[in-house]
Amino acid sequence: MALTGGVAALGAAGELRPRLLPRIVSYILNQITVAAIAVVLTMSSVIWLTQSLRFVDWMVNRGLPVSMFLYIAVLIMPNFLVVVLPIALFAAVLFTYNKLQTDSELVVMRAVGFGPVPLMAPALIVAFAMTLMGYFLTLYVLPTSYRAFKDLQLEMRNNYSGVIMQEGVFTTLDQGMTIFVREQGSHGELNGIMLNDERDPEKPITMTAEHGALVNTAEGPRIIMLNGNRQQLNRADNTVNFLFFERYTLDIARAKGDDDSERDRVATERYLFELLEPTDVTDPHTLATFRAEGHQRLVAPLFIPCFVMVALAALLAGNFSRRGQSLRVMIAILFVVGIEAIGIGLANLAVNVPLMIPMMYVNVIIPMLVSAWLVAAGPKRGSPSTQTD
Repeated sequence: MALTGGVAALGAAGELRPRLLPRIVSYILNQITVAAIAVVLTMSSVIWLTQSLRFVDWMVNRGLPVSMFLYIAVLIMPNFLVVVLPIALFAAVLFTYNKLQTDSELVVMRAVGFGPVPLMAPALIVAFAMTLMGYFLTLYVLPTSYRAFKDLQLEMRNNYSGVIMQEGVFTTLDQGMTIFVREQGSHGELNGIMLNDERDPEKPITMTAEHGALVNTAEGPRIIMLNGNRQQLNRADNTVNFLFFERYTLDIARAKGDDDSERDRVATERYLFELLEPTDVTDPHTLATFRAEGHQRLVAPLFIPCFVMVALAALLAGNFSRRGQSLRVMIAILFVVGIEAIGIGLANLAVNVPLMIPMMYVNVIIPMLVSAWLVAAGPKRGSPSTQTD
């Protein structure tokens, strides 16, 4: 390659090494950046397509506006970007440095006199930038998008209830209200309706009807049911009241006064300070869930430098072999899979076992430090930096 020839020529004069360093850093940095962007776009597109298929069905067959579909598409992106970024950068660093190693460019760079720090610098620069992006996603974008998505769910229940109802599926229209529709027409007509309304826990209601229709009014959506019955359980005395009707209208809009400002925010909707020090929660289990989620937000971006250091340790530590680096690449992948799996397990355990919260940080910091030490140690003393076998 041109770079290899340039390095060999310039390396003959040791005083030119400082002039060569920016070129090498820029060269590797460009390759990592391009590879990382390609992997992020590819993985994000695949995940987005799998997650958005149901919304495409709502748009094509159920009348969901295109603007609403695009809005939903934007809201679901941050959720999996947090997971994609560490994996994408790990793959990009692994691919880039393995290619440099295979093309003997790293061998020439080391022969010129560049140590571990200059060779790691490009990957660490990208890792630092992506870690900042990760914290921006987890601390601000993620809770903001979840809040907007929950608010959108409320709007869809009030204005697009016919869209979210699916044939042959138990659909939750609101907290405590579930509906089953055997068949739904294109104009809102419903056949085979079964509805369970537990918005009043002391007096749950179960209703069935042969036919019905979904209509939107100024006060919100309503279901008109024809030829059915209504069963109400009174938990105070365990009695059941039956009512047979020819026509019955049920309000499925949210109760008045139950607006967004008054509803309880779940963990995914809250910002970091609302998770670590909530002022509106007293239940111990809910507090533990919130705190575990808060620490997970702080830990998640650290997977980015952790995975990058594992990739660097796999390809920069030890001696170079012309037989290839396939074994090292496979070991690095297995380590990353193990770290990710342990991280998921610790996040789940942290809800019930607070001692697991510090272990969430240990799970990423220890592999990061060990990998940095392996790279800094360089090739074994007394061994050549390259092997020709």
